[in-house]
Amino acid sequence: MALIDLLSDHAFLALGVMLAGILAGFAGGMFGIGGGIITVPVLYAVFQSLGVGEDASLKTAIGTSLSVIVVTSIRSLMTHHRAGHVDGEMLRAWGPWIALGSAAGGILARWAPVELLTIIFAGGAIYIGYRRIFPKDRKTAPDINLTHNRLKIPLGAGTGLFSSLMGLGGGAVGVLVMTMAGRPMHQAIATSAGFGIAVAVPGVIGFMVSGWDASGLPPGSLGFVNAAAFAAMASMAAFTAPMGARLAHRLHGEFLSKMFGLYVFLAAVGLVWDVFHP
Repeated sequence: MALIDLLSDHAFLALGVMLAGILAGFAGGMFGIGGGIITVPVLYAVFQSLGVGEDASLKTAIGTSLSVIVVTSIRSLMTHHRAGHVDGEMLRAWGPWIALGSAAGGILARWAPVELLTIIFAGGAIYIGYRRIFPKDRKTAPDINLTHNRLKIPLGAGTGLFSSLMGLGGGAVGVLVMTMAGRPMHQAIATSAGFGIAVAVPGVIGFMVSGWDASGLPPGSLGFVNAAAFAAMASMAAFTAPMGARLAHRLHGEFLSKMFGLYVFLAAVGLVWDVFHP
């Protein structure tokens, strides 16, 4: 009943959440990032407008975003795989470590202050965006084996932890690391879509467990995951994620990289404004 009341009493907000789901699915498929950079700021603003406290709003926005990423990542990964751009060896090597780091991030979210989560989200996203818009010139691509234990364990676990705390799908970090290692942009995006599953599933469980007995949550929440927002967003994102993935295959790698950077940068600035603007 709480979910029905929430949607009927706040129809305008529900439409906004669905629109964000459409955009998140499209962006997730196009950039391999799950769409969390759209969904986190939107959900945070929606929960705030419902009178939910700042701490619960941001943590529930991040947890709910991860639940939506499960859907967008599966849909976009399937489309990228059919196009032959996914590096299966990278997914197998990094997947378990990403999942471990993501689960740790979900549990740690219970004690992390909202300002810290915002700084982690925005600081990482702004740097990633800047590096995509203004890439370093390299005459030759570095020869880096990202599946070696000394790289896959710290980078995989770090990607999972960082992405879980940011509410992202692992693609924001994964795309940056893979392209810096000389991988083509299209392959980096396609493979990073698979990182989203490894991040999101344990991350969602962690956010649900850590927020299970938290007070002041939005109506219809299971810990730091809101069921109503998930249903509205995921249904839209599942439809548009393959569209974004197909468009990515048609765009030039350098142009796609700059679009990715601008998208990440602007979303991070928007969240900082929401949280810190008086």
